[in-house]
Amino acid sequence: MSDFNPGPPANSTDPGGHKANHDVNAHHYHTQGASGFWRQVTNLLIIVGIVAVVILIVRWVN
Repeated sequence: MSDFNPGPPANSTDPGGHKANHDVNAHHYHTQGASGFWRQVTNLLIIVGIVAVVILIVRWVN
């Protein structure tokens, strides 16, 4: 999924809509940061933990 926003079409009836959308997105990124990096890091840690538990269970059963 791309975050690219080309803006409103040339015949837009809301010329301030693009700026308002940009301001909302800028506020979101300013207050919460780029969530993609931390989400990927936490997902990676969760996967590593699950794999470690599975390996421990397999070693314990054998």
